[in-house]
Amino acid sequence: MKPVIALVGRPNVGKSTLFNRLTKSRDAIVADFAGLTRDRHYGDGRLGDRDFIVVDTGGFEPDSSTGIVKEMAKQTRQAVAEADAVVFVVDVRTGLSGQDQDIARYLRTANKRVLLAVNKAEGMSDSPLLAEFHELGMGEPHPISAAHGQGIRSLLEAALEGFDDTSEFGEGPEQEDIIRLAVAGRPNVGKSTLINTWLGEERLVAFDMPGTTRDAISVPFERNGQRFELIDTAGLRRKGKVFEAIEKFSVVKTLQAIADANVVLLLIDATQGVTDQDAHIAGYILDSGRAVVVAINKWDAVDSYQRETLTRSIETRLGFLKFAPLHHISALKRQGLGPLWNSMADAYASAFKKMTTPVLTRLVQEAVQHQTPKRVGHFRPKMRYAHQGGMNPPIVVVHGNSLDQVTDAYKRYLEGRIRTHFKLVGTPLKIEMRSSKNPFNDKDE
Repeated sequence: MKPVIALVGRPNVGKSTLFNRLTKSRDAIVADFAGLTRDRHYGDGRLGDRDFIVVDTGGFEPDSSTGIVKEMAKQTRQAVAEADAVVFVVDVRTGLSGQDQDIARYLRTANKRVLLAVNKAEGMSDSPLLAEFHELGMGEPHPISAAHGQGIRSLLEAALEGFDDTSEFGEGPEQEDIIRLAVAGRPNVGKSTLINTWLGEERLVAFDMPGTTRDAISVPFERNGQRFELIDTAGLRRKGKVFEAIEKFSVVKTLQAIADANVVLLLIDATQGVTDQDAHIAGYILDSGRAVVVAINKWDAVDSYQRETLTRSIETRLGFLKFAPLHHISALKRQGLGPLWNSMADAYASAFKKMTTPVLTRLVQEAVQHQTPKRVGHFRPKMRYAHQGGMNPPIVVVHGNSLDQVTDAYKRYLEGRIRTHFKLVGTPLKIEMRSSKNPFNDKDE
């Protein structure tokens, strides 16, 4: 499982800037005034061949008892509970504050690995100003500059030390006999009800496999001869001193379960409609390249008008998942669960579909004969042959000349023809264009 790094500190010390640096994104809003980040913010980071999840938090005031500051402190405590390592960010320019001391006191009780990052320290790695931060009792300070990228790599290496990024459920592109299945969705959408219904029907809970420090577990079960391994995101058990809110719904568990799964079942509450959070989870599934099936739960609890509205909402807000099978179910009443299993098995088979080079090349050439790509400048893209570049998700690599000019619309056209021929359902399909190098380009240089 991907290790989780939480960024903690008082307001305006540069946590969001560090988040953007670690995730190589602009997802966190950065501005020079305090209290901008109020909720937890999640992103993916990578150091070499190691992936990790970063959690950005709002300014932390552990002893706050009122208003929005109290809510921000609650969010930060939850982020710390989810994390494998905590990066405590302080500001070398403003020096050590009483609030830093309060945060350090809290972190000492959290029983987490803590690294002290002294931000805004560009060119100050040997400065005596760093010495005062030893008072926090958080170990050796790491001087960094989030804005300029200085000291970030050594900080990350220290944070990730000892973590193995191989999943406990196994990795690799090879198809296995066991389908790793994750159920993802918002809180109270019916994940636990659905899982308990499945396990009650199959009566095959052989054991639970102890996972990482976050107590992620897998539950093996079997249906019609097909073995499944359910990656728990819904809190099937309670163990240890964990925040109830964390155990009930953990964003980290969901993100990690999606990354470790072969197939993700995205569960949506028919009574609530498609929310921003549903769209964000769906986007993460797509970005992860996982096969996906969408199930609308509590379908029996809405009337015909609500059903029509929900159908339109899915078409507009989740249009990027139009390749995913859609089912209407009731986990509580056990309605519609049979076809759901068939779709998940089909999505898994599609994710590992083998596509031969001759067939792919013929499909691409037939597509070009039917509709040629648009000419850009003096040249029209010319596609010569295609082959499969990977599975889970399937990747088709097309070779030829001037292919960097091929439009996204034409790639979608190719994708549609390939999907139709190979009957791919429930899995993303990636089309990559690779142009041959022109040996005459450097002739006059």
